[in-house]
Amino acid sequence: MAQPEPELITIYIMGKGYQVPKGLTIMRAMEYAGYRLVRGAGCRGGFCGACGTVYRTRGDYRLKVGLACQTVVEPEMYLTQIPFYPANKATYGLTQLKPNLATLLQLYPELPRCLGCNTCTRVCPQGIDVMDYMARAMRGDIAGVADKSFDCIMCGLCASRCPAEEVQPNVGLLARRLYARYLARPAAHLADRVAEVKAGKFDSDLDRIADMDLAQLKELYNSRDIEA
Repeated sequence: MAQPEPELITIYIMGKGYQVPKGLTIMRAMEYAGYRLVRGAGCRGGFCGACGTVYRTRGDYRLKVGLACQTVVEPEMYLTQIPFYPANKATYGLTQLKPNLATLLQLYPELPRCLGCNTCTRVCPQGIDVMDYMARAMRGDIAGVADKSFDCIMCGLCASRCPAEEVQPNVGLLARRLYARYLARPAAHLADRVAEVKAGKFDSDLDRIADMDLAQLKELYNSRDIEA
């Protein structure tokens, strides 16, 4: 039996109209419309943050944001992608820093401008309580910021909507780096594994894998042990 024709809706990409099947994600709709995504595609699974997209629908003045790999197209959607969000990113040498509030304020002096509006949390595609970890940052709670921002994929959508023009992803990234460098307990098993690598314990396995063809690599990958 022939498959029924998909219901088509009109969307606008970079100002040009296209007919695409209803129910597609923005990313799939762009490919259906003929776009070849050579950047801004990334993982395609909501993990990398590379496909940040700004859009609105006809008759609605509000600008909305989302990830193109997750957001489903709507009729009369006008959209454009953001390859990256050009927010302020401080340059620093981690070994010259201390894990405290003074460091956060030195590198991101806009931190106290937070209005507590919660816009950053509402827009986060990962469901992270962004305002909570920013409040912890303003208290100098480095460990708390590192923990609460751990799932951030650095898409920048929270920064794009922040009325105080803060850069929440970069503040979280700094806190995670400070925590890992100064506050987290050293992982003894990691040091042991690094020593094994340097001693050449896995050289023969790496050589064997390097000699495999694509089919063998796929089979090895699919049959690997997966943690629960």
